[in-house]
Amino acid sequence: MAMVKERAGGGLVYSSATGRMCGLCGRPVAGCVCRLPGAPPAGDGYVRVRRETKGRGGKAVTVVIGAPLAAAEIAVLGKDLRKLLGTGGSVKDGNIEIQGDHRDKVVAALQARGWKVKLAGG
Repeated sequence: MAMVKERAGGGLVYSSATGRMCGLCGRPVAGCVCRLPGAPPAGDGYVRVRRETKGRGGKAVTVVIGAPLAAAEIAVLGKDLRKLLGTGGSVKDGNIEIQGDHRDKVVAALQARGWKVKLAGG
């Protein structure tokens, strides 16, 4: 028996048979046709920068979310930011994680690229 979750206003969000569903085209995210390469990125146009410590032994990590780039370009941006800050980090699920609390420097670097940036979280 498949489990199905729906939005309050209608529309399928998740099905245990297929997984996450796209809110725009209604297909499984893996087979989504509205987010093909070259399509405009989803979201509100802001890149968000936040600091996380939960689940990291109290160590701070700066996370960049919502960069309007393809996966390969996000990896290059992550490498550039790590090199600029002289620290380690990684790219996971399209988010850039940088070791340490470097929010102000990251925001300045992203604004220099011409993006609208917001600080998110605490």
